[in-house]
Amino acid sequence: MTNTLDAVERTSLLTAALRAAETSRADRLFDDPYAARLAGDAGMTLLREIREATFPRGRERTVPSTPDYNAIRTRFLDDLLQDAVRAGGTAQVVLAPAGMDSRAYRMRWPDGTRFFELDRPAVLAHKEERLRSVRPRADRRAVALDLTRPGWQDGLLAAGYDPARPSVWLLEGLLYYVAREDAHRLLDQVAALVAPGGRIAADLVNAAALTLPDVRALLDVFAGWGCPWVFGTDEPEALFDAHGFQVEAVQPGDPAADYGRWPDAVPERSVTGVRRVFFVHGRKRPA
Repeated sequence: MTNTLDAVERTSLLTAALRAAETSRADRLFDDPYAARLAGDAGMTLLREIREATFPRGRERTVPSTPDYNAIRTRFLDDLLQDAVRAGGTAQVVLAPAGMDSRAYRMRWPDGTRFFELDRPAVLAHKEERLRSVRPRADRRAVALDLTRPGWQDGLLAAGYDPARPSVWLLEGLLYYVAREDAHRLLDQVAALVAPGGRIAADLVNAAALTLPDVRALLDVFAGWGCPWVFGTDEPEALFDAHGFQVEAVQPGDPAADYGRWPDAVPERSVTGVRRVFFVHGRKRPA
């Protein structure tokens, strides 16, 4: 089945492998018992390549710590979803794209919580095959579509999503791979589907992270897989504000996104010429 996945889709196997590795740690930030089966041998192979770039033998590490980043991102978004659904009463969760995400399976959710997992058919077919014997803990609805194609919203609406009801959207591991104009187009489309007060979260890098020499080893790995990083911004708040969202951007290592695991310094936002990763989260502004 993994042979049918394209380059970007295969990065979902890497994410699953990273989550499996985190789950095996005594000090893990979360527990994903399904990650290893979702990753499979292909995902573990991708992880070995990333580790070689992130922690080169005999040389000082200069690139971001991908395993720590992924663990922090997963935990940060776990907590955000739990707050949205349990404390905020949001019943609709949209994963765009879903990849090998297993939150509908591995976490407990209030009755009535509905997960819409959006991704390309090959990705969802791989997940269905690997989790065939597992029952989700929420009303999970897999919606096969391509977020880069016009009209993808129709599939979501047909699956029962109600734009008038509160929702929380995760754009996890997506914006790196889409061109600037496509990122703006996608955020416009998402905004049209989110009721005022609805929540959104995403991760993205700054512009320097696409060009700095100390990140080149990591960028070369993704480019070699056929899925280069092509988009970053130094003003994530402005990016989302332009589409009707009031957001906050935090960086791994900030007090709200550390969990004792980020190994690198976190430069002040005023410092230029350094790589950054942002976790963006916020709400749709009132109409």
